[in-house]
This record gives sequence, C-alpha cells and structure tokens, in this order.
Amino acid sequence: MAKEIERKFLVSGEHWRHFADAGVAIKQGYLVAMDDRSLRVRTYDDGHACLTLKIGKTALSRDEYEFDIDAETATDMLHHAVGTVLEKVRYEVEHEGFTWEVDEYGGRYSGLVVAEVELDSEADLPKIPDWVGHEVTGDDRYSNQAMALSAATTGPLDEPHSQSG
Repeated sequence: MAKEIERKFLVSGEHWRHFADAGVAIKQGYLVAMDDRSLRVRTYDDGHACLTLKIGKTALSRDEYEFDIDAETATDMLHHAVGTVLEKVRYEVEHEGFTWEVDEYGGRYSGLVVAEVELDSEADLPKIPDWVGHEVTGDDRYSNQAMALSAATTGPLDEPHSQSG
C-alpha cells in the first residue's frame, strides 16, 4: 500500500521560479468525491495520464493508489468529472533534500500558487524555503477536491490568495 504524506503551503512572491523546472500542464477532475476518499483523473501535457484513488480523512497522510491510463480514456473521463476540472501547471523545485511541487492554477483559480512537499514520514521536518508562505495543510479551502467541488466563482479564500512580494 502506498502512503501519501505531504504538507501544503501558500507561495509568496516569484523567487521560486529561479529554481523551478519547466513545469507540466495538468487537467484534473474528480470522478468520485467523498469525505474519506476520492477518485481523480489527470492528464498531463506530456501525453501521460493517470487515475488516482486516495483514502483517508487526515490532510497530512492518506493511502494512495495511482495507475497510469490511456490519455484518450482520461480525457473522456474528464468530461464526466463532478464540479470543475482544475487546470494548473506543476513545477518541481529541489530544496535541501526535498522536492517541492509548486502548482500555479489557471482557470477560475488563476493567481493561486500552492507548494506541496511530500515526506517519507510524518516526523520529517523539511527546511522551509524563503518563498514559502503560510501553511495550509488541512485547510479544506486549498484541497484540490474541495476546490473542484466548490460552487464559488472565485478563489477558495475570502482573503487575497494571489502571490505577494
């Protein structure tokens, strides 16, 4: 069984771009979304696609099963997604032994930039880069599932969520 352990943060400023790879565009939709599990489909602009099942109620750690699928099938599945299909570009940034995934959202969440760091254990304490801002691990407003299912027409927060500084 695979375990996903990650922390999530807002990104502050543009400094992270100096260290980021070229990024990959992602479209992500949810086929099933419940409090303790979700089934999502993703397509990547590099032609790859996957189906991911996540099970668990905690924001920090959940069971995760991911399967590569045919890109054409995945694109068709996105048409059956509940809520909004999220659009984002994912960049990877290496920082002091950890890989940070920085998601820059487009579409209705344009301007939102969030960084996640995957951990080997809940006890891991990665050094936080200076471009990382407020931690939002466990804040449902920044859950991709909640964002996809949200009826709001703007970003997930009442306060500004775009990059600052």
